[in-house]
Amino acid sequence: MKSVDQAQAEALAAIIDTGSFEAAASALSVSPSAISQRIRALEVAVGRPVVTRTRPLRPTDAGEAIIRFARRLELLSADLATELDSAREGPRRRITIVVNGDSLHTWVLPALAQVADTLQLEILREDEDYSLELLRNGTASAAITSVASPVQGCSSRPLGVMRYVPVCSRGFRDTWFADGATPERLSLAPVVLFDRKDDLQDQYLRSRTRRAVDPPRHYLPAAQEFADAVRLGMGWGLVSEAEWRSDPRDLVRFDPRGQVDVPLYWQQWRHGSTALAAVGDAVLRSAALLLRPPVRRR
Repeated sequence: MKSVDQAQAEALAAIIDTGSFEAAASALSVSPSAISQRIRALEVAVGRPVVTRTRPLRPTDAGEAIIRFARRLELLSADLATELDSAREGPRRRITIVVNGDSLHTWVLPALAQVADTLQLEILREDEDYSLELLRNGTASAAITSVASPVQGCSSRPLGVMRYVPVCSRGFRDTWFADGATPERLSLAPVVLFDRKDDLQDQYLRSRTRRAVDPPRHYLPAAQEFADAVRLGMGWGLVSEAEWRSDPRDLVRFDPRGQVDVPLYWQQWRHGSTALAAVGDAVLRSAALLLRPPVRRR
C-alpha cells in the first residue's frame, strides 16, 4: 500500500462531514472534479474502496481508518502550529466528543466550560451504549460510553457510576402503586423512555418482575422534558440520582430500594493532541466530583 496523502484524507473526511462530493468541494474551496480525483487516487493507494456511493454516503472500514487519520492529523497540526508560533493566537482547534443525554444534562457541561475559551467544541448526543460507533468511524475523537473495552487506537479510563432511581408523580403513585411497586402493577403502569435505544427502564423492570413485560410506553428524547413528563403523570421513569436530589420537585421515589447503576468510561484517541488531553483531564476531574466512584475490578 502506498502512503496516504493528507489532501486525499482530508477530502474523504469532508465528504462524510458534508454528505456529498459537491459540498466537500465547497468546504475545501476546490472543484468537485478535484475531490473526485483525490478519492480515486486514495482508493488506488489503499487498494480498496473508501466510501460507499449510496445515500447517505458512508465510509468503508478502510475509509473509517483514513478519516481517523485525517482527524488526528488535524489536531496534531494545530498543536504544531501553536508550538511554532506561540506568540500568535491562531484559529481554535475543533474537538468533537460524544456525550449521553443524562451526562450532558447533569454534570459534563461544567467540565467542558473549563476548556471552552481555547477550543471549538462540537458535542454529539448519543446513548452511552451506542456512542462508540461515532468514535470508531472517526466522527468524534472522544466519547463517554458504558463500554470499558477500548476501541482500536483509543484509551479507556473509568469515570464513575451514574445511579438511576425510579420516580413518578404523587398522583401516579397513588393510582398505580398504592400497594407498592409489585411486579403485577409494574407490568401495567405506563412508563416514560428517552427513545427506542433507552434500555434503563427495561433493566429495572427485569430486575423487579423476573419476566418479560411490555407496559404502555411514551418516548420523549429530551432530558429536561423527560423529567417534566414524569412530573406531569404521563408515566414513571428512571432519572439520575443527582438530578432527582437536586430537583425533587413533584417527584417521589416509589421503590426506595430499586436502582440501576451505569458505569461510565472516557474513551479517546490514544494519539490525540494536547487539546484533546486537556478535554479528557477536565472531564475526569468533574466526574470525580459528581459521579459515584468507579467500580473496582477484581
